[in-house]
Amino acid sequence: MTILIVGGSGFLGSELIRQARTAGHTTVATYSTQPGDTSPSSWCPLDLRDTGSLDAVLAEVNPRVVINASSGRADWAATAEGPVQLAIVAAKRGTRMVHVSTDAVFSGTGRVHYDESCLPDPITPYGAAKAAAETGVLEVHPKAVVARTSLIIGHGRSVHERLVHQLVTGARDGALFTDDIRCPVHVSDLASALLELASSDAAGIHHVAGTDALSRHELGTLIARRDGLDASRLPAGLRADSTVPGALDVRLDSQATQRQLRTALRGARQFVAAATTARLK
Repeated sequence: MTILIVGGSGFLGSELIRQARTAGHTTVATYSTQPGDTSPSSWCPLDLRDTGSLDAVLAEVNPRVVINASSGRADWAATAEGPVQLAIVAAKRGTRMVHVSTDAVFSGTGRVHYDESCLPDPITPYGAAKAAAETGVLEVHPKAVVARTSLIIGHGRSVHERLVHQLVTGARDGALFTDDIRCPVHVSDLASALLELASSDAAGIHHVAGTDALSRHELGTLIARRDGLDASRLPAGLRADSTVPGALDVRLDSQATQRQLRTALRGARQFVAAATTARLK
């Protein structure tokens, strides 16, 4: 099977490439600025904002499945409009699509637990762009999967893990919030789940996050201890007292999706503890 991974140079994209290649799939990955350090069958440049490029890449690769693991941050054209254009091309070609979304589509206002039936109510530009992409993708490609996830952790290479090291060593100022709660997922579990969904006949919204709800500071403490750092040096703060925008407490309920998967979506306490044990052996 040929899989096209959009955003293959990113953290999640790199793990998707690794697992897809290990499973024997022909894997083509795209990048916006430069290729990543993994080795798909081939790399190709792609700008999601360029409809002509989308047509050309899908015509050349002719994938059975396209997984959009790109970010685009708060860039509306790249994050909201680009995935919809990709979905239009994929639907026209009869190509299966999995679009990765985020818990940032929720506000955490009035509730903290969110299953797939909950409607987005974003409070940041990034969340709004992601919510718009979800709606657009499913409108033009009803058989697509929209997979919402949370903080992605693993192998010491995630943004959050690097930040923990920088804060503990004093290489960066700042703090990890004790009132900002999410359901972190290991990148290997997430990639495996996405590839499962891509190979199935699933469609619509799916939640793919870990089972543990942790504050960013609690997660940082676990990571510091795993890596042999002095967790007491990790500064704490409150998002509520800061000027940093974003929801406080958003917990994705992934139980419905988990029942469809062979992949276990582990909680952060479990996968960080496993890594800690492995380090100490």
